[in-house]
Amino acid sequence: MKPLPGSARRPLVDRVTAWSVRNRKRAVLSWLGLVVLAIALGAGLGDTSKVEHAPGETGRAQQMLDDAQVYSPPQESVLVEAASGDSGYPENAAMRQAVEDIAAALRGLGKDVTGAESVADVKSPSDSAAAAKQLVSSDGRSAIVRFSVTGRTMEPIQRAVLAQTKSHPDVSVTETGAASVSLAINDIKDKDFQRAEILSVPLTLIILAVVFGSLVSAGLPVLLALVSVFTGMALLMFAGRWMAIGDSTFSVVLLIGMAVGVDYTLFYLRRAREERSVGQAFDTALETAGRTSGRAVVVSGLTVMAAVAGLFFTGAETFTGITVGTVAVVGVAVFSSITVLPATLSWLGDRVDNWRIPYLGRRRTQVRDSRVWSTLVRQVVRRPLLWGGSVAVLLALLAVPAAGMKLSDPDLEHRLPDNVPALQALERLKSAFGVDVEPAEIVVRGDDLTGSEVTAAVAALKEKVADSDGRLKTPVDTSLIADGKLLVIRVPLAGDGKDAESVAALKELRETALPASLGKVDGLEYAVQGDTAKQEDFNAALGSSTPYVFGFVVLLSFLLLAAAFRSLAIPLVSILLNLLSIGSAYGVLTLVFQDGHLSGLLGFSSYGAVVSWLPLFMFVTLFGLSMDYHVFILSRVREYRSTGLSTKAAVVEGISRSAGVVTSAATVMIAVFAVFGTLSAIDYKMVGVGLGTAVLIDATVVRGILLPASLALLGDASWSMPGWLRWLPGVGLEGAEPAAGERLEQTEPVTDRG
Repeated sequence: MKPLPGSARRPLVDRVTAWSVRNRKRAVLSWLGLVVLAIALGAGLGDTSKVEHAPGETGRAQQMLDDAQVYSPPQESVLVEAASGDSGYPENAAMRQAVEDIAAALRGLGKDVTGAESVADVKSPSDSAAAAKQLVSSDGRSAIVRFSVTGRTMEPIQRAVLAQTKSHPDVSVTETGAASVSLAINDIKDKDFQRAEILSVPLTLIILAVVFGSLVSAGLPVLLALVSVFTGMALLMFAGRWMAIGDSTFSVVLLIGMAVGVDYTLFYLRRAREERSVGQAFDTALETAGRTSGRAVVVSGLTVMAAVAGLFFTGAETFTGITVGTVAVVGVAVFSSITVLPATLSWLGDRVDNWRIPYLGRRRTQVRDSRVWSTLVRQVVRRPLLWGGSVAVLLALLAVPAAGMKLSDPDLEHRLPDNVPALQALERLKSAFGVDVEPAEIVVRGDDLTGSEVTAAVAALKEKVADSDGRLKTPVDTSLIADGKLLVIRVPLAGDGKDAESVAALKELRETALPASLGKVDGLEYAVQGDTAKQEDFNAALGSSTPYVFGFVVLLSFLLLAAAFRSLAIPLVSILLNLLSIGSAYGVLTLVFQDGHLSGLLGFSSYGAVVSWLPLFMFVTLFGLSMDYHVFILSRVREYRSTGLSTKAAVVEGISRSAGVVTSAATVMIAVFAVFGTLSAIDYKMVGVGLGTAVLIDATVVRGILLPASLALLGDASWSMPGWLRWLPGVGLEGAEPAAGERLEQTEPVTDRG
């Protein structure tokens, strides 16, 4: 059998790696200079203050308010509750005194350190009978002092409330509201981020120490991954001068950066060891690793970046920061793997195996094939239809629950733990006073908002509300703001703000009531926002853009893999297997979070849906990440196939040789993702469990059974390239060579038996 033709052209990756090995000092210093420059740009010129706008009509309403520089101060409440067995307000003297003292303390705060008034519009039950009717619960056991937060800091307010809490021990005094809950959320996120850092780094070190048997070898991937993460975050902050960065973005960058940063370094370092184990000189082994694993890393990284870039098609600012941050951190990790990594390894030499771990060091620093995976793969390629078909059916069944997946963002009670004081007080406040569903808010802009045409249009809108069969409710409030530049109309909606009744009411308002009223005034611009509108606009943006995202990711992945392997079957098989593993992960996500299985173990309360942005994010991320293993394994199979081995024999050899490093890389990635499954916020838990499940499936049953079964069934057709695809430029994997000293002939036949 003739070897497959290789490429005579020396790819750029080879030249960069060889230069880095031979000019290690300049390579390391240049890389350090770029890292310092990126961090300096992020620290000195970075910005994270831009406000994120929702897509669609909600975003237009938010933009109109921003253009008019309208700032709506957050509303806060101090909840005063009677002790068990005591009478209620106003008979309870302790409650009455606490309410009066709290109101007086808030009104006496004055200006904060920035010169702004700390609070405004303090309203207390002691102000009047009408105020008491609104601010005291029906049973009198709960009363609230309500106010607006107008200052730049919450510290003076919190100090004042804490002082009143100590001064009135006979009643319960708790602050809650938009500002205090926001502070609690930020505090939880900061602690979660720190926890993720604290747990993921030592966990990764422990796994790599077991893999390599040497602390130096284990520490190098973690160090480069951390530098990639910090550099990627710095570049993201610099990009924040022109775009909004969402709350979860930095956590996602940490998650992806640690995973791919460690994986890419691990692939390269393990291949260099393999080359050294067969007698190559150290620098020669590094250059060979660059020509093999280095190329695979570049193709994998490009696939990840291309896949994540598909999120730009959504037009949602929620994904903009995630996309830019992920592309930045993956790009830095790829660049580091072919420049500073070979340069550092060249400088370290055999010292890379220093600080060996007792009982593991000598055994782990030697490269061996995996007997378990070798045995399994031999069985699979002998009976590919039986093994592959059985596993494909099982994964398809696991994906079935995903057909019933519902998308919705959680409310505060379900998103965060129930032991946060501000959230507990908010729940008690809602229980005592009822749940206020935020009305739809119509932001109107025009030249003459007080003129007769607009006044008549508002009157017509009220008539449409009255004739809506209860879908739109009264009262309809109007207010002129921003010195008459904007008119804000608030229309209550039926339902609880998230159910089908509220969605139908919003549709009635947007498609019927407004076109028949405000829509008839020439030159008038309006847009509807609010909780219901925001969720619906986001879902609509995802629904309309998802086919384009899917198409872009699949097509670009196909072209990259076709160019890399000069094959039509390889990209098609890889894409189908990716879709199957992602579908299985969706099914697990639905079972665990939407249906509430394992809620006790994972510490969350199901709200009957999955976070709206997660499935699309998982698709693009997993499509890219799973290519790490496919590209690395397929490149090894291609190497052996190019020596003249049959496809089945090359599959066995390639997977046996790559099994150890792929298993190690998957273990690290799953461990990092599992850390996120232990964090407080339910969206972080979903990210961790979803990504971890997909990687586990991909690195085991897909890599060990479905991939070899598919290649065995296709045989030599796996490597054929039709004429209509030969215009694609090669990227070097099609001509990768086997490790020095490896046998070029097939030594053990692999036969078909069903």
